[in-house]
Amino acid sequence: MIQFKNLERSYKSPAGEFWVLRRINLEIREGEFITIMGPSGAGKSSLLNALALLDDSWRGEYWFRGQAVHEMKRKQRADLAKRNIGMVFQSYHLLDDLTVQENIDLPLSYKDIPGSQRQGMVADTLDRFQMVAKKDLFPSQLSGGQQQLVGVARAVIHKPALLLADEPTGNLHSSQAKEIMELFRELNEQGTTIIQVTHSDANAAYGSRTIQLRDGWMVGDTSNPELHPQEAVKQ
Repeated sequence: MIQFKNLERSYKSPAGEFWVLRRINLEIREGEFITIMGPSGAGKSSLLNALALLDDSWRGEYWFRGQAVHEMKRKQRADLAKRNIGMVFQSYHLLDDLTVQENIDLPLSYKDIPGSQRQGMVADTLDRFQMVAKKDLFPSQLSGGQQQLVGVARAVIHKPALLLADEPTGNLHSSQAKEIMELFRELNEQGTTIIQVTHSDANAAYGSRTIQLRDGWMVGDTSNPELHPQEAVKQ
């Protein structure tokens, strides 16, 4: 589904070039449930932003279902993301001037779905996440946990081919967190490819493969036990 070839990302700083991703060579198969782990500053969010096509300042090759993303213009990348990728942000990223209902409906507006069907999908999603009573509220009127639930609902409503999640349960109670992870498992069993960044071993246990990052390098991959830190740095 996805292939990175020598993907790298750096920032300019007064001290010179600061690298956050180094020579990432990674293949992600359709239907996998992958966990990305590592200490703060390891490059986890940078890798997720590259996958989500939110950042286009990386170098290297990015292939998505056989399409050369690295050769696409910015608008083409945005269209690809809107139609194929759902994203759960650690900091919610809800639109402040839209209600809960409107935020959840937003991804459906990028697809050719009749209005009546969209209304039904939004209603079902509001019910599933127990947000019916809050459908007309704005994000500022919600708690952090409620905003996180809306963010998850928005990410999954259009059944994306690829679901990316950055600490998806960080602001939820343990019972809510378990419900979200069970939902992710269900989506994965239905064919959605999932990549999550988490510090939670409990969340990681839902995945089938774990990738370890350190200082921008990929230093571990449970699907490739022969990859060791020393070898990774020499890639």
